Amino acid sequence: MKLSLYKYGITTLVSLILVGSVPSPSFPSSFLSLPPHVPASPRPRVPSFPSNLAQSNTQSAMDWLNQGLQAIQAGRVQDAIAAFKQASQLDPTLAAAHYNLGLALRQTGQLQPSADAFYRATQADPKFAPAFANLGGALLEGNNLELANDYLLRALELDPKLGFAHYNLGLLREQRRDCDRAIASFKKAIEYSKNAPEPYYHIGMCYLQQNQSDRAKEAFNQAIKINPKYPEAHYNIGSILFNQRKLQEALEAFRKSAEANSNYPNAYYGAGLVFMQLQQYNDAVQVLQFARDLYNAQGNSQWAKNTEQLLQQAQNLIR
Repeated sequence: MKLSLYKYGITTLVSLILVGSVPSPSFPSSFLSLPPHVPASPRPRVPSFPSNLAQSNTQSAMDWLNQGLQAIQAGRVQDAIAAFKQASQLDPTLAAAHYNLGLALRQTGQLQPSADAFYRATQADPKFAPAFANLGGALLEGNNLELANDYLLRALELDPKLGFAHYNLGLLREQRRDCDRAIASFKKAIEYSKNAPEPYYHIGMCYLQQNQSDRAKEAFNQAIKINPKYPEAHYNIGSILFNQRKLQEALEAFRKSAEANSNYPNAYYGAGLVFMQLQQYNDAVQVLQFARDLYNAQGNSQWAKNTEQLLQQAQNLIR
């Protein structure tokens, strides 16, 4: 039985993953909000099949589960969802079917159905720690912090070494602005998931909340050591350097952020601010136009408007 954890890699399914999107950098701060979400509702247990029928259906359910896992590996998420649903219907006690269905549904952005599937996995196997951790993560992403906290603590009771549960608990505490405990959780996540850059990144975000910019920059650099193409980490380093008036170093950090993700508008906006300070207004116009267009394309009207205002200032200074 192959199980996956949810979601370090944001878009991957069958590797170690950690719940919740990585919050965007501190600037602009409006990116830090979480989408609304209705918490998962408990579902009644399905009555068990007669013993002879149950044995036949369990075998068939395992076949469907394996087909779903093969579909995930082939990138056919909708086929995987259909297979996992079939497996869970044939054998409601097969926790792996519910669990992998939750992962696949979350991959397609279906938060509530994924939370329901994780809940059913916890009912099918009350000692299945990753299911509790993912259910807590789904509730965290839906901003149901109290219930998320309960499920994450239960996951860690079952498996104290479950790195992504520590990570999710850290995200929850960061959301509550409980920075010291959040950092402690992220350090635990690092202890058990050494190759994940996200805990270092969020340690940096916590240090920014505490106005400890040097320690934040150190944490962001640790994240970059693991993943050199981490646009948010580069961006936050650039923001720190910009506030320290180290303009050329800040510009280099923003450039690396844009190289890591050419569709990341904050990187171009930050570069525009640097060019404005350097009085290189033509360059500022170029990058700010690009940032504005990206914000518009991504539906971020507020920051498109902010960028347009800065762009007009730069254009006026050229004349």
